[in-house]
Amino acid sequence: VQLQASGGGLVQAGGSLRLSCAASGRTFSSYGMGWFRQAPGKEREFVAAISWSGGSTYYADSVKGRFTISRDNAKNTVYLQMNSLKPEDTAAYYCAARTAVRSLNSPLYDYWGQGTQVTVSS
Repeated sequence: VQLQASGGGLVQAGGSLRLSCAASGRTFSSYGMGWFRQAPGKEREFVAAISWSGGSTYYADSVKGRFTISRDNAKNTVYLQMNSLKPEDTAAYYCAARTAVRSLNSPLYDYWGQGTQVTVSS
């Protein structure tokens, strides 16, 4: 499985961005997907997760109500809509996939994409 994240950029506080993660593989619809982020000097942290069907989602408290994870299985793509961005959201954002069935709050993922940088200016 190969994952390609895109959509990062520079945005002012209060603005919005939509990240995309395109996945290879004909069984994308069976993958659980997640987004993580890592700021300089900090550990990687969980942001959001979505079930294989898209019917269930789970968010970190820090982004709940501002970010929305979704997926389009026909396009092999998962999205992260980020609204009301704050300077503390500045980080490299990574998408991840897993083939095993796990609870949405499990941090275990099998495949990782490269990061896309999000910078929020104050």
